[in-house]
Amino acid sequence: MNAVGIDVSKGKSMVAIMRPFGEIVSTPFEIKHTTSDINSLVELINSVEGESRIVMEHTGRYYEVLAHQLSSANLFVSAINPKLIKDFDNDSLRKVKSDKADAVKIARYALDKWQNLKQYSVMDELRNQLKTMNRQFGFYMKHKTAMKNNLIGILDQTYPGVNAYFDSPTRSDGSQKWVDFASTYWHVDCVRKMSLNAFCEHYQKWCSRKKYNFSQSKAEEIYGKAKELVPVLPKDDITKIIIKQAIDQLNITSATVESLRTLMNETASKLPEYPVVMAMKGVGPSLGPQLIAEIGDVTRFTHKGAITAFAGVDPGVNESGTYEQKSVPTSKRGSSALRKTLFQVMDVLIKTSPQDDPVYQFLDKKRAQGKPYYVYMTAGSNKFLRIYYGRVKEYLSSLPQS
Repeated sequence: MNAVGIDVSKGKSMVAIMRPFGEIVSTPFEIKHTTSDINSLVELINSVEGESRIVMEHTGRYYEVLAHQLSSANLFVSAINPKLIKDFDNDSLRKVKSDKADAVKIARYALDKWQNLKQYSVMDELRNQLKTMNRQFGFYMKHKTAMKNNLIGILDQTYPGVNAYFDSPTRSDGSQKWVDFASTYWHVDCVRKMSLNAFCEHYQKWCSRKKYNFSQSKAEEIYGKAKELVPVLPKDDITKIIIKQAIDQLNITSATVESLRTLMNETASKLPEYPVVMAMKGVGPSLGPQLIAEIGDVTRFTHKGAITAFAGVDPGVNESGTYEQKSVPTSKRGSSALRKTLFQVMDVLIKTSPQDDPVYQFLDKKRAQGKPYYVYMTAGSNKFLRIYYGRVKEYLSSLPQS
């Protein structure tokens, strides 16, 4: 048995090959993530007598190139959580941190955990695309929130509170009514310098042009508030440019977010578990694809506890002798992106209150018991994941094998 430990970094990796009892097959050496170097590594591993297993840490996205290429060469590859490697065999008082030492440590881990190593499965292109889109979606959502807050901060100096005038949802093209309104009426003087009738007529034409519903009472309410507001910045070309730039940037980012949301839903609909996931309460065309993207293929999880551990919502255990801690924090060592999506699903369940849904019933019960927010949200996420695992796996097993 040959343990190949690979310490992965950006563009290059350190490789060490060991056998039981500390026998060194190959001292640590560096390879680049190029076709020629990877092919040379494959030839070297195949030339070593006996079964070989490759272990590496799944840190960021750097490991994916090696894992994909080595798996495609029919080699056994296992990607391990870095936390497990870090905690392994820390029996030295000296702290040694180098790529060579890490590669040897990973190889020793492979030898020690030989029977428990799980083979890395190459994610199919569709799932990989969906996960990449979801990460991009999260990235642009953060930017959209920052740009929205930036615009509100500027408008508070020209038209305070204008962002609260409308609660219309974001359109499929990314536009929002309050942003479009602020683009035209960017300063409070744009409204109150007109007469009431003139503004109502102007606002009605604006609604018709932008395809928004017009309300006479709403127009009068807006005009009445404008009369009482006190702006800080003057109504001039410089202020207008500042606001227009902020609005343009927000609209571009918002359009990107909605485009990704649509594309993710279309991509997820091609996966077999899509109808089962979308039928679950609290899940819609936005959160459903996000769940599928972050969980991936459920068949790679051996049991329900494995998927909750992957999400980091599994309850811990703390016992010693006669002592048993009743409330133990969850591990939070899994996918933070998945935990965020699960909390959003729980938030939807709480707001919609589907009385026939077992997860909502569980959440409501925990809330009624006076449990803290994070306790019942995490417990609800755990239950939701277990139901998700059971329903999706049962459905996939019922499909005809191709």
